[in-house]
Amino acid sequence: MNGTEGTDGRGRGGGLRAHIGSFTSGGGRGITTAAVDPATGALTLLSATDAVEDPSYLALDRDAGVLYAVSETERGAAAAFRPTPEGLAALGPAVPVAGSGPTHLSVAGRRLLTANYTSGGVSSLPLAADGSLSGPASVLAHEGSGPDTSRQERPHAHQVLPDPSGRWVLSVDLGTDSVRVCAPDPATGALLLHGETALRAGTGPRHLAFHPGGEVAYVLHELEPQLTVCRWNADSGRLDPVAEVPVASAAAPGAVRAYPSAVVTSPDGRFVWAAVRGADAIATLSLAAGAEEPQLTDSVDCGGSWPRDLAADPSGRRLYAANERSGDVTWFDVDPLTGRPHRAGSVAVPAATCVVFA
Repeated sequence: MNGTEGTDGRGRGGGLRAHIGSFTSGGGRGITTAAVDPATGALTLLSATDAVEDPSYLALDRDAGVLYAVSETERGAAAAFRPTPEGLAALGPAVPVAGSGPTHLSVAGRRLLTANYTSGGVSSLPLAADGSLSGPASVLAHEGSGPDTSRQERPHAHQVLPDPSGRWVLSVDLGTDSVRVCAPDPATGALLLHGETALRAGTGPRHLAFHPGGEVAYVLHELEPQLTVCRWNADSGRLDPVAEVPVASAAAPGAVRAYPSAVVTSPDGRFVWAAVRGADAIATLSLAAGAEEPQLTDSVDCGGSWPRDLAADPSGRRLYAANERSGDVTWFDVDPLTGRPHRAGSVAVPAATCVVFA
């Protein structure tokens, strides 16, 4: 399918929308747009577009009102869309990122950044005034490896995002067990390496989320079910690990291996949640003892299989899990006292990989 198809209304009437990425190579519909019921959080599917192949991760520039998607393919690309009442309108063709297997993207100033897992680096693309993309991309290549020879034979950049101050860009690399801190070149916008923080070898850092206070970051690891708590100094651009915290109970011999995927902080700064594949769970960590002392308090079923992404709605009162293998998005009401998610419903979205709100 190319373009849109929808249920009654096709998105007319405004209100909160959810955009859901998926693997078209795995049977997904590309980018699906859904209406979000303000009272229940329920999703109603409105339209879908397969204008870009394997849009596994999405990011929204709220100021410009533009949605960006990676094309997680060997040739690697990114695409821009403008949400309309009828669906997503492409802002030009997909643009190569000069890297393969982009898995994550974010907006930093007037640049779009992608983390290229297969080629192991971070790309930067200029944004036009209307939010459309142009090239060529500038690339900061990562270097190094880790002890897991099956997963860490070379760099594998998995996430790239600006820090809360907007002065720095952080890239999380599963292959090198590290987080790089970069500064955009003021003349060209290309990323320049400022520093690199080493994390425990073999843990495979995947995603990072900042505490709302901006001075603490939580790095979730894919190859071990744990979270590294780091202090962040925006004045110096320095990231310092201070503690490790489990996001899953110790596995019994022969148990299914856990592969954490996504970390989310609550807008009020009281909780951290982590999606854990294999265990197919959502872990809740309380920050009652302080931002640097998360404590695992609960774990609930993710409502499907292989939760690749976890997202909070803008209010922080609900969580949404994109369950890739079971092909659905499940939503949860969050207990305001304990942070525990309670399953409230789900909708079928084949090969779902990511949820963002607009």
